[in-house]
Amino acid sequence: MATPTRTRESGPAMRRSAFRRSRGDGPFRFASTGAGIVLLAIMAAIGVFLVVKAVPALQANTSHFLTELTWQPNATDPVFGIGALAFGTVLSSLLALVIATPVAVGVALFISHYAPRRLASALGYVVDLLAAVPSVVYGLWGVTFLVPFMLGPSKFLNDYFGWIPLFGGDTVVGRSMLTASLVLAIMILPIIAAISREVFLQAPKMQEEAALALGATRWEMIRMSVLPFGRPGVISAAMLGLGRAMGETIAVALIFPATFNISFKILGPYGNSIAANIANGFGEATEVGRGALIASGLILFLITLLVNMAARFVIARRKEYARAAA
Repeated sequence: MATPTRTRESGPAMRRSAFRRSRGDGPFRFASTGAGIVLLAIMAAIGVFLVVKAVPALQANTSHFLTELTWQPNATDPVFGIGALAFGTVLSSLLALVIATPVAVGVALFISHYAPRRLASALGYVVDLLAAVPSVVYGLWGVTFLVPFMLGPSKFLNDYFGWIPLFGGDTVVGRSMLTASLVLAIMILPIIAAISREVFLQAPKMQEEAALALGATRWEMIRMSVLPFGRPGVISAAMLGLGRAMGETIAVALIFPATFNISFKILGPYGNSIAANIANGFGEATEVGRGALIASGLILFLITLLVNMAARFVIARRKEYARAAA
């Protein structure tokens, strides 16, 4: 008799619970779908605005926008191109990524698997605090301290490793591509470290304990259990940092020598970026000049969009991590 009673009593309760869930799912589904549509509409509006503002300047341009190295949009016969700026943006961002990623992964592993709990909490707070420092502070620090300091290491690299194309050249200066890349690396390091730390903390504890029980050292356990699990997260964090480095403006504008040429010599007076050129030239630009800067911003917008799409593709390859991050 007890079992039928519970069945009869649970039926209406289950129906009421299902009704409440269905009644709450509708507004939530509508709100989440609307938020996604609004986000896509904002991105589309930004793209349309950039295209509309850039078309008149591109029509007035007397050279090929994608390959021209000269930047003279304010001249009587405007001549400008994105070649040197895009090259400087990509090169400085990639150098920053190469410098920051190993350090960030090491910091994340130390916080998540080596440091005592109190020290790990303090270091995690410091890493999060570094991510909140304004970019202008990094730029001022780079100009006042890092630019003079880098003269010595740059001369050392040029003297003893000048046979490597990156470190070659006859002129060595402090305001170089290497200095700007170091500032960008310091800026993106907290972002990569924070995301990597959270990914490493989600590694399956049973696999870690099993590896240790089988006699593996802590590093062998990390290499076999933690790093394979966290690889998609680290790659997506690196892509996020790369997007931040590509879009950085003030810090690199204060350090770059603002030249318009393509050179792999990162110790010489060469280098510029799309964002730095926009910051330096927008105030004195004519109508065509502003359109040219907006056109360069359109290219930067597309590059950053591709970087973020690549990051999402990497996350989607691991369904477990994608569900955890969703």
